[in-house]
Amino acid sequence: MANLPELIQAQQASMAHQLQCCNKQTARYGLELSREQINTLIKRHQLALQANGRVEFGEGILKKLIDAFCDSPYLFQEHYAETLLSLQDCFYYAKNETQDLLTDDELIDSMRQIFDGAAQGSLEYLCGTFVEQLCMAVRAGKDWVAPAPGEDEGGWNDETTDE
Repeated sequence: MANLPELIQAQQASMAHQLQCCNKQTARYGLELSREQINTLIKRHQLALQANGRVEFGEGILKKLIDAFCDSPYLFQEHYAETLLSLQDCFYYAKNETQDLLTDDELIDSMRQIFDGAAQGSLEYLCGTFVEQLCMAVRAGKDWVAPAPGEDEGGWNDETTDE
């Protein structure tokens, strides 16, 4: 049976391969990660987990973030890796602060809608204002209501959910 460092190393190797494969998908949007950027993303992934007191099995969240955000009109090659780092940090922070009441997909979908809508590509707005509002609303039992097509911003259902 493998020990923990071997398992972490295997997970990181798998994640590196997965991120390299993402380059095929993102190339059509003019986005590509270098090996150095991939290594940085993987290292920061571990730090983000540690900073948020989380343990993760499997591939991590980066591929889902890439899949969700790669066609955003606000994502550009010159800031691609840094944006992914911020999105990853923002994701894990929000998962903790919402007490895991949202699924990964729900959180990522909400982040993407706001990123392209009200935030207009601003990570400061997305990871600051919006995430704080989202966390408070979810902890209060309010549901996030996605924006309608053509609208910039959704809202919060004022009815609390039954526990």
